[in-house]
Amino acid sequence: MDFDGEHLIAAPRADVWRALNDARILTGCIPGCERLEQTAPATYAATVAVSIGALKARFSGTLTLEDVIETEAYTLKGQGQGGIAGFVSGSARVLLSDDGEGTLLRWTAAGEIGGRLASVGGRLVHGFASKTAAAFFQRLNDRLGSEPDCI
Repeated sequence: MDFDGEHLIAAPRADVWRALNDARILTGCIPGCERLEQTAPATYAATVAVSIGALKARFSGTLTLEDVIETEAYTLKGQGQGGIAGFVSGSARVLLSDDGEGTLLRWTAAGEIGGRLASVGGRLVHGFASKTAAAFFQRLNDRLGSEPDCI
């Protein structure tokens, strides 16, 4: 599955970059995120609970940052296991650019799913992923706009 999008975030690029690299802020922005812990300079361990249709699962996995260009871009690679629910893996390229007083965040992602999660159906999973991405960016924008001292 391939996804992409862009979001205008009402904060300077340096603030957006810091937020995208702050596990505490990300935990509050990622829907269903129960834990996001930095385990090395560019590696995180995560636990995320999801509910897609009738399928409810808790995925545990790792995220790594690669091809980092400070305040401009990185590639996020991740994988997670959800027990009998299956697995997820994928990568996303994130690009930041100035846009007036805000920041334009563009992203492209590719993912793979297996197990019961795959049986839910591509259209339902794609809808869930799009809804989750929209919720993440709304929470990030709200967080940066209302709590600039947190970054």
